[in-house]
Amino acid sequence: MSQHWAELLIEDHQTSEKVFEAVAKAFTTAAAPPPEVVRDMLDYFVNYLDGCHNKKEENHLFPLIEQRGIPRQGGPLAVMLQEHEQSRALLATLTATAKAYLAGASDQADELRRVFGDYTTLLRNHFWKENDILYPMARRVLNRNDDEAVVRGITATEAALGPDTHTKYYALADRLIRGGGIQDLVFGLSHELLGPMLNALPVELSFVDADDTVRYFSHENHTKIFPRTRGAIGMKVQSCHPQKSVHLVNQILADFKAGTREVAEFWIDMQGKKVHIRYFPVRDPAGTYVGCLEVVQDIAPIRALTGERRLLDEA
Repeated sequence: MSQHWAELLIEDHQTSEKVFEAVAKAFTTAAAPPPEVVRDMLDYFVNYLDGCHNKKEENHLFPLIEQRGIPRQGGPLAVMLQEHEQSRALLATLTATAKAYLAGASDQADELRRVFGDYTTLLRNHFWKENDILYPMARRVLNRNDDEAVVRGITATEAALGPDTHTKYYALADRLIRGGGIQDLVFGLSHELLGPMLNALPVELSFVDADDTVRYFSHENHTKIFPRTRGAIGMKVQSCHPQKSVHLVNQILADFKAGTREVAEFWIDMQGKKVHIRYFPVRDPAGTYVGCLEVVQDIAPIRALTGERRLLDEA
């Protein structure tokens, strides 16, 4: 299934924000900005972020949503266009400063860091506005044919810069990100935070590792749909299921390990609850299977919802 235009553009945003973080780290941990990072940064910012990503929006998304009733003046679209121009002005300054630095003007290092900070701060805020304000507005006014037209425009914009534009610049971004040693967002969270966070979710979680051994379950000290105790930790997951369903467990795990299934789900009626049970493969950043996550939820209250509620319940 092809991606929606919003997914494609947000993927650009997410990748770019990781590049910002990686370059910022390289600029602050080294005595002087590494020349190879500066060169790669310029290539990505000038040729992909501005020369490709912004063109996708300006040439294909923005004109179409204007046709569908979102005005170019006096609203979010006007703000986005104005910020594109502001980012180009900052990028021009950043480019000139970076080129002077690369040519041997070491006294430009602090100015390079300053302009880089101004540029990336503007774009972080800009991406948030597009993700959370403009894109949802656009999705409401565009129809399926419009969505497909924007996707075609995105593809054409990349193709106009070369047949491997997307692959080339995502590889460049990945090189910068890996070089910056960017950690997953969970890296900065302690066990003291992660435990309560997982227990606050309206779903019960269980994790089985790549060897089919139970390693974790949430809501230990809460009433659970499927009661379990610490005795389950360290057991093979097959031992935690009735014998008549072990063949299903083994099939799901085998499919996950082979990469032929991405979800297995079941639902049952139990004691007035509509219990939705889902299993998902867990893979590391390299795509290697590291375990299976079970997600259990009583969806009866969700199924009972009607109409809309847009205000905070004061009861």
